[in-house]
Amino acid sequence: MSGLDAGVVVDALAVDLAHEPLPAEVVRAGEPTTGIRELGVLRDVELGIWEMSEGAAVDTETDEVFIVLAGAARVDFTEPVLPSIEVRAGSVVRLTEGMRTLWTVHETLRKMYIT
Repeated sequence: MSGLDAGVVVDALAVDLAHEPLPAEVVRAGEPTTGIRELGVLRDVELGIWEMSEGAAVDTETDEVFIVLAGAARVDFTEPVLPSIEVRAGSVVRLTEGMRTLWTVHETLRKMYIT
C-alpha cells in the first residue's frame, strides 16, 4: 500500500511498517527503531502512520497533530520547556515546528499523524 484512496479502508493497527534503527546520535536509551507508512496528501496535508519501539530518542518536530493508536510513551519538551506528557491509545497531541522533544517509549507506540 503506497497511499490511501477514497473509499478504501486501512486497518491502521494491522498495516505492516518496516522498521529501521534510529541514528545513534538521537538515541538516549535502548535500541529503538521506527517505521513509517505515508497514506497520502489531502489538500497539502500529509497523512500517515508512524511507530517507535521501546527506548528513548530525541527529535525536532514539525507542525503536526497525531492520534495515538496503540502503545504508551512519555514526551518531554526540551525546547520550549513545557511539562512532560504521557500518551496512550486515544491521546491527541499537537506539536509545532521546531519543538525539541525526548520520546521515551514504554510500549511500542503507533500513531496516525497529520502534518
